[in-house]
Amino acid sequence: MGTADQPVSCIIGAGSSGIATAKALHQRGLPYDCFEKSDDVGGVWYYNNPNGMSAAYRSLHINTSKHQMQFADFPMPEDYPDYASHEQIFRYFKDYVDHFGFRDTITFNTGVERAHRRDDGLWEVTLDTGATRLYDNLFVCNGHHWDPRWPAPPFPGKFDGQIMHAHDYRTPTILEGKRVLLLGIGNSAMDIAVEATYVAERVFVAMRRGAHVLPKYILGRPTDHWVLPYVPFWLAQRLFGFLLRLQVGKAENYGLPRPDHKIMQAHPTISTGFLDRLGHGAIIPKPNIKAFEGGQVRFVDDSTEAVDLIIYCTGYNVTFPFLDEALIAVRDNDLPLYRRMLKPGLDNLFFIGLYQPLGAIFPLAEIQAEIAAEYLLGRCAFPPRQEMERDIEQERAAMFRRYVQSRRHTMQVDFHPFKHQLQRLLKQGRRRAAADGNALPVPARARKEAHATPPSG
Repeated sequence: MGTADQPVSCIIGAGSSGIATAKALHQRGLPYDCFEKSDDVGGVWYYNNPNGMSAAYRSLHINTSKHQMQFADFPMPEDYPDYASHEQIFRYFKDYVDHFGFRDTITFNTGVERAHRRDDGLWEVTLDTGATRLYDNLFVCNGHHWDPRWPAPPFPGKFDGQIMHAHDYRTPTILEGKRVLLLGIGNSAMDIAVEATYVAERVFVAMRRGAHVLPKYILGRPTDHWVLPYVPFWLAQRLFGFLLRLQVGKAENYGLPRPDHKIMQAHPTISTGFLDRLGHGAIIPKPNIKAFEGGQVRFVDDSTEAVDLIIYCTGYNVTFPFLDEALIAVRDNDLPLYRRMLKPGLDNLFFIGLYQPLGAIFPLAEIQAEIAAEYLLGRCAFPPRQEMERDIEQERAAMFRRYVQSRRHTMQVDFHPFKHQLQRLLKQGRRRAAADGNALPVPARARKEAHATPPSG
């Protein structure tokens, strides 16, 4: 694969972003190694993943419709439902890898312990096998839904029952006959709460703020089908607000607190069953936790409830334990990047799929991988560093103006506008490379040095 004068890359992870990256490099004959801790592809969509990093539970289904979620050049099977199960997505990923013929380029059951960027720019990658290898480029595709975030600081007092994070939830067996409290009002919290109502003695959902709960269908169509390309945000917000009022009414009608933000100013919470179970009184909404009092939980309104099990649905930390913090420092889940993939000044480090879209990750990661692959071949050039830094600041300012201030909203993108930005970057980058005589393929320095002095392992 590839020739001796082509750069060699390292891909960390074989989830959705990793396999999209591997396919882009493979199709262009660019050499790479892809390392995956698990025994198969799939990432978070691999139920009971032996690497322990997947948060998939048995009843998990996608909350973005299959037509928006699928890769552009590999449609999901027509017999898949609008909202496929995790088993179907896992099978789709495996079929994708086999269809494009690059499974043998992935090294399974092998993780990256450290990726150190040397002074000469080469990446020294240490594997959990103890081997060390050199690479020209590093692709970070390890995902951002694997490192559970717990409330900080912890709530005061002592709780006598069981506490767990949604990351470790698998089946409703653990909920049977218990008084269950879920903290959070995201998608996992709602899915687990709905399951709990059929087996638990009582189900409470505590939340810091209200949320706009979107159904999976509006007027008989998958909800994301109503998100139209190139519609201005203000108009999309009004349209969605109207459709939501028409379909489900106000959050207060279900006993939920009134949201302190407008629709589309927070990552969407999508569930039809949650509203139904609220309406049946099977789920009791509560405000945020104030303190633990043995077998009871006190809430900020000073009400108390006896609880046996608390499940924190409090999201995830964005972490890269294999990278030097001096090189890449993430503060409160915030990592400024150009087009969510590049840190200006580091031209051989690419983050793929590191964003929280109002829509699907897969097809966006696909375009990011294509941009990076074209760059390695010298067929796509990035803007000057100052222009990229200016764009980052403008993008972040707009994001923080729009979204609720929280660690959950530090890398939000709108699917259609962001897709258009990536496509425009690829198109303009190709023009820039064609017009710039200095836009040459990335040199294969690591391959030459490794040949002269073979790395360990």
